[in-house]
Amino acid sequence: MSHMIRDKQKLLARVRRLRGQVESIERALEGEAGCEQVMHLIAGARGAMAGLMAEVVEDHVRTHLVDAERYPGALNNEAAEQLLDVVRTYLK
Repeated sequence: MSHMIRDKQKLLARVRRLRGQVESIERALEGEAGCEQVMHLIAGARGAMAGLMAEVVEDHVRTHLVDAERYPGALNNEAAEQLLDVVRTYLK
């Protein structure tokens, strides 16, 4: 995943925010917060994880399936965009 290096800081920042969200769930549970509050925190963390996955999948598709210079038999851009639209929708 050497191509991930260029986005390393951005991805690490997302992971660190996600860690903070999970820690807030832990604190809420330890503090016996209400169910509604805990569910909102979990939903937020789930959304953040899905967003991270979508970003990594999108980068993978664009780098390994679409880059015609590096991969002459790659998918065409329209097909890649359709796939990414489906993935984004699924991960919401």
